[in-house]
Amino acid sequence: MAQNDNTNPSGSNPLLGVEEHVQGFLQVREAHRRELIDDYVELISDLIGEFGEARQVDLAARLGVSQPTVAKMLKRLAVAGLVVQMPYRGVFLTPEGEKLAVESRIRHQIVESFLLALGISPETARRDAEGIEHHVSDETLEIFRRFTEQGRNPV
Repeated sequence: MAQNDNTNPSGSNPLLGVEEHVQGFLQVREAHRRELIDDYVELISDLIGEFGEARQVDLAARLGVSQPTVAKMLKRLAVAGLVVQMPYRGVFLTPEGEKLAVESRIRHQIVESFLLALGISPETARRDAEGIEHHVSDETLEIFRRFTEQGRNPV
């Protein structure tokens, strides 16, 4: 018996077309790839703002990872032109790295403001924004921004 209500017999949504699946998974993989980079440059920027430099030991402590893990990621960031490491000093952002940190911070603030506007507690909004900021599209992010700026009427 054919169904016309856009559901399959199990009651779930119909299977997406191949291209739609591919695009969705590509977006998620790209977000995961950018997630670590964004988190590192944003934290490095915050540490520089607070302490004048970002040290590997501080990055490791705040990210909850080992110093060798931080060292490996810093090498990737240096190759990408986002950071420079100075012997016996810390890690510093290049202009490109600082630009990325600012963009990441803005995305986080927009998502967090949106969650707060929905009534989410500040602690939960802060934590959830940390994950959502990397996975939300620019289109959705813009709606979040307008929603919070225009008093919950994004249109």
